[in-house]
Amino acid sequence: MPSEHAIILKDSVTDFVARATDMKRVRALRGSEHEYDRATWKMMAELGWLGIQIPETYGGMGLGLSETAIVAEGLARALTPEPYTASAVLASGALAACDNETLKKEMLPAAVSGERVLALAWQEAPGELDTSHVAMRATPFEGGYRLTGSKRYVSGAAGADTYLVAARSPDGLVLARVDRGATGMKLILDPLADGRNFGTLELDNAVVPRENVAATGNAASAAIARALDHATAIASAELYGVMARALEMSVDYMKTRVQFGRPIGSFQALQHRAVDLYIQQQLASAVLEESLAELDREPATARRSLIVSRLKARCADAGVRITREAIQIHGAIGFTDEYDAGLYLKRALVLAAWLGNAAQHRRRYAMLAFARGEPHAVR
Repeated sequence: MPSEHAIILKDSVTDFVARATDMKRVRALRGSEHEYDRATWKMMAELGWLGIQIPETYGGMGLGLSETAIVAEGLARALTPEPYTASAVLASGALAACDNETLKKEMLPAAVSGERVLALAWQEAPGELDTSHVAMRATPFEGGYRLTGSKRYVSGAAGADTYLVAARSPDGLVLARVDRGATGMKLILDPLADGRNFGTLELDNAVVPRENVAATGNAASAAIARALDHATAIASAELYGVMARALEMSVDYMKTRVQFGRPIGSFQALQHRAVDLYIQQQLASAVLEESLAELDREPATARRSLIVSRLKARCADAGVRITREAIQIHGAIGFTDEYDAGLYLKRALVLAAWLGNAAQHRRRYAMLAFARGEPHAVR
């Protein structure tokens, strides 16, 4: 049974979605350079959602992933375009885990209040699940570092005010603050299937003063790894919200669409298909609930990554399958761009690939489980 505060939070998200967004807004922002509306982002901040996991010291609520997932799932059901997971979980979470207290006290309250939108730029090539392949150069000089190189697949880049950039220095990894429009910085937007964008961040001797270095060495690696795992878990919650809504739409359509004088929901073949999809949804729900509860207990790093990979593999497979079959259940209308079912499929495809697809997470799960001497089958 969900707790009382979980029910209240879920009702709050449902009410917000009903008031602040709809599919007309989603379609209007799809493919736009801005991606989302800053006024809506500020409304989310006023509700406290941008700081759910951020410690109270920095203006947050100091809660866990379970509460964060409730918000992410509810927003995903409505395809809300604001970059909740990319900014409030991935980027803010990485900064919160760093050790530069002065920088955290300056930036995190602004992120929690919605005044400053953060994005994490860590990836450089497809298929990466950690920072072991970071090649961007961080060249030391007396006052800090000069960053040179490219970052790809930066989620939430379109509307970000500040980028937290991972680079490699002679002394190890560096996580540094680079503000939008900084000298030596160029941002290129790459459109995605769901109408959003990934950003490619190109830096050419961009100067980062020492006070803008959030963390270095093992501290930077640990902060990014934790943020990536947490964001992957919340992206899985988003996938669950997308698949749940797509299945609801399909079942409703089966009840109302009439063929041969009968609702198509009365046909046994479609009933069996709907039951199969419902089972996939329930399996994803069970793994999501169990995983979030264990992650909130802050397990060791290897165990945390094991849990997250199992969760993402399950939700990615279920999300893509359910949204694809939702198109088929709707028939010809489901293939049209004007019908909303296709938007859910496109969002599921992007979420399933972001931060590692199902196959990548199965491989990671198998390697981690083998190292720990645990069974490594992921189904």
